[in-house]
Amino acid sequence: MSAADGPGGPLPAALLPLTAEVDADDRLRIGGCDTLALAEEFGTPLFVYDEAHLRARCREAVEAFGPGVNYATKAFLCKAMAALAHEEGLHLDVSTAGEYHVARAAGVPASALVLHGNNKSTGELARALREGVGRIVVDSFDELDRIEALVAAGLPAPAVLLRLTPGIEAHTHEYVQTGQDDSKFGFGVHTGAADAAFQRAQASPAVDLVGLHTHIGSQIFEARFFERAIEVLARWFHDHELPELSVGGGIGVAYVAGEEAPSIAEWGKAVHDACAAAGITARLTAEPGRAIVAQAAVTLYTVGTVKDIPGIRTYVAVDGGMSDNPRPVLYGSGYETFLPRSTGAARTRRVTVVGKHCESGDVLVREGRVPADLRVGDVLATPVTGAYGHSMGSNYNKVPRPAVVFVADGSARLVVRRETEDDLLRHDL
Repeated sequence: MSAADGPGGPLPAALLPLTAEVDADDRLRIGGCDTLALAEEFGTPLFVYDEAHLRARCREAVEAFGPGVNYATKAFLCKAMAALAHEEGLHLDVSTAGEYHVARAAGVPASALVLHGNNKSTGELARALREGVGRIVVDSFDELDRIEALVAAGLPAPAVLLRLTPGIEAHTHEYVQTGQDDSKFGFGVHTGAADAAFQRAQASPAVDLVGLHTHIGSQIFEARFFERAIEVLARWFHDHELPELSVGGGIGVAYVAGEEAPSIAEWGKAVHDACAAAGITARLTAEPGRAIVAQAAVTLYTVGTVKDIPGIRTYVAVDGGMSDNPRPVLYGSGYETFLPRSTGAARTRRVTVVGKHCESGDVLVREGRVPADLRVGDVLATPVTGAYGHSMGSNYNKVPRPAVVFVADGSARLVVRRETEDDLLRHDL
């Protein structure tokens, strides 16, 4: 398969999972499994994850940041993914009681969890303290109040990192910027809240302050933004013996032809170099999520309708949509599309891939390309859908959520079953 993607060219191989290959009939195989056979066996829409790809990226993260680097579970979480990340030496970053519960159900010990979130409830904090959570990233003064009350009631004092907001506006979509002064997250450096929180945490017997945390946003392609954040935080490490610094996550991935993104290894080197330049000797860690899972998966759909409007556009409607991938609707995110039955074929036909929801904005790929012979009944695929598709999915229009399969060594295992219509009634009284 050619990696070139000129006008109408084939899908770039760099956008496919690690073990993706094209057989003699031009059909796409991942993990040794024929994707068309997977669609027939498990139905569509279907998330197909390359287990070898997931493990390779986990190992790359451990190599870049050391054992205990934190996988950001919000990108994609089920019991199988939690277990896989833990097996590969990662800790898990969880931000809600639900994510915490799934990780624990997968057998991940509380000591390997980092509890995040800007509005942790007393119940969430109590369970984490009671079970011996590894770290809590403290986000507000109200949270410090809750922790102090719980410890006063007899629960053990946790190891904490303070989340500082460095006042960095990274170049990314405004909805996923998190490091600017005007943010719901963390203690602002420029407002004085960071200094006040640091002094309080140091003086409080209810917390063991072990370090600082920062997060400047998601889908960031330039290391200089991480370097600037590290420069802002450096003075705390110069003035105090803090053993840990987490630079959060946010490194970008390529979604469409022509995009390039740094690898986890390159990102790790850049932040290590920035810490060295700033004189920070604390243990460095991070929270890769998208960079581990995004490219590991493709989503398979079945084409149900092809509607050509002469002189305007051709709509290709599939059996999923914004309920399994809301990123295009939320962020205007771009994706590629192709036909797994003709993976290396030229994609000369311009189409807009849409879902089945009752919304004009239910668009998956606005400027898509497919082979000229696309037809109703074809399996159509979108690559790089491993992050924030399944995890952000919904039942809008009462559409059941898709199944998830992990593929490896020629075998597929169902890790999340497809919802049924009866599942949609389970909570009704």
